[in-house]
Amino acid sequence: MLNLLSIATGIVALLLAIPSTIPFLGWGNWFVLPIAVVGIGLGALSSSNGGRNFCLVVFAIAVIRLMLGGGFF
Repeated sequence: MLNLLSIATGIVALLLAIPSTIPFLGWGNWFVLPIAVVGIGLGALSSSNGGRNFCLVVFAIAVIRLMLGGGFF
């Protein structure tokens, strides 16, 4: 059950991260990071690793996008 919650949290974070790849909307990744961290935590508590790994990928995408934009753009 926790794995499904982790996947659902990751999907929400991914849906917020997609528009944040547009220039001048990169600040939206700051909202994605805590959501992805919650998903990583839920995935770590479950017996399966799929949700945790998915949230780790979303987290990495958001961090890389923030680094490319200088943390804001």
